[in-house]
Amino acid sequence: MIVVMQEDATDSQIKHVSHLIRELGLREHIIKGTERTVIAALGDDRAKNKENIEHAPGVEKVMPVLAKYKMASREVKKERTVIPLGGTLGAVVGGKKNCIIAGPCSVESRDQLLQCAQEVKEAGATALRGGAFKPRTSPYDFQGLGEAGLKILAEAREKTGLAIVTEVMAVDQVSLVNQYADVLQVGARNMQNYNLLMAVGDQKKPVLLKRGLSATLEEFLLAAEYIISRGNSNVILCERGIRTFETYCRNTLPLAIVPEIHRISHLPIIIDPSQGTGHAHLVPDMCKAAIAAGADGLIIETHDDPEHALTDGAQSITPKTLQEIMPTMKRIAVAVDREI
Repeated sequence: MIVVMQEDATDSQIKHVSHLIRELGLREHIIKGTERTVIAALGDDRAKNKENIEHAPGVEKVMPVLAKYKMASREVKKERTVIPLGGTLGAVVGGKKNCIIAGPCSVESRDQLLQCAQEVKEAGATALRGGAFKPRTSPYDFQGLGEAGLKILAEAREKTGLAIVTEVMAVDQVSLVNQYADVLQVGARNMQNYNLLMAVGDQKKPVLLKRGLSATLEEFLLAAEYIISRGNSNVILCERGIRTFETYCRNTLPLAIVPEIHRISHLPIIIDPSQGTGHAHLVPDMCKAAIAAGADGLIIETHDDPEHALTDGAQSITPKTLQEIMPTMKRIAVAVDREI
């Protein structure tokens, strides 16, 4: 359930309601909006006498939350969530401005990453992606540089001001990655790794959560709920395509998820057109389509030399291509009342 406080509710009244929620054996989660404060009561929905809280001073009403994904639902928070990413370029996801995150699939070397970071910044990106740890289907493929890769990413941030987005694959990596990254990415294969979701939920840094290969929309939002329920409400949803019967693309990119997420959730959603298609020639048009559909940003695999990339070269565009499509994406953004 949620407790909607009156517009003029005081801090002491909010604290009192939080105390009442804890007395019921539930946990409170306070959400302060522009007009009023809402307090979500998390835990066993069968708790008795929950409705009595409505009598507390400063309470306007007590409401049940119908969606299973309670904290991610717009029933709890009507306003869109805006998440600062870090870095010094003012990267934000969820506001009026579309966020462009670009960079190679994996960190291969210091020279490669620093050069790519400078080029994607010049093209207009405000955040840098790059995997230090890589989940690969084959155990014989390149697995990433580990902590050495994280150090290179941190150096790239220092030199360019770009926020750093990188994947964490396991619970025992969370602390290490958290030392270097601005945004912790949970990949598609780990979307339902609940121990990992709880571990990143215990951190304060934003989490970029990718949709699983065959996950439903509800399962996707429930995965986000795991993170939020641990206290970290800075969750960025990422659609990266789902597995279907099609063979012309690596995955099928369902852009209809963007307006649907905006309808039922307050969380921002970005699109990964690289994983979503698997082919570089499809990426530019899907970038444009995602912006037109209302996506809050893009995460694009960008590599200086895709032909020799150690991971996902076939779906990586070059920094030059990113620079070439940016003017068109800016015009599309303006057409849908956004900007890049």
